[in-house]
Amino acid sequence: MNDKKWIILGLLIFVGLFTFPIWYNLGKSSSAPTPILSNKAKAAGVCILPAEEMRAGHMQILDDWRNRVVRNGERIHVSKSGVTYDMSLSNTCLDCHNNREEFCDKCHNYTSVKLYCWDCHVDPTKSLEEIRQ
Repeated sequence: MNDKKWIILGLLIFVGLFTFPIWYNLGKSSSAPTPILSNKAKAAGVCILPAEEMRAGHMQILDDWRNRVVRNGERIHVSKSGVTYDMSLSNTCLDCHNNREEFCDKCHNYTSVKLYCWDCHVDPTKSLEEIRQ
């Protein structure tokens, strides 16, 4: 057991090297920058819900709209303010938010969420030739 001190020293060096990234970056962490959306919507500020509610729940709204249109045949949505909207991603949402890269992709790439809207809907940023390919 004459090598006891070398074994302990080796273990300490191993633990030190193994945990070095943690100790080195301790206190240096910061959150990822939040994506900034361009506010180039045609009717900026006019939507079926306030911006914060839309950011948090737009997929639930779109899923609800899809189910109501497909299963119940409903086509009209009445907002809290009493304004009526056509329940359509293409004719309502994309009418104002027509730049997929600047509006949809920025947040969905940031959160690593795969968009499946374009499996059925036409991408507004692609030309007819690109869609046909």
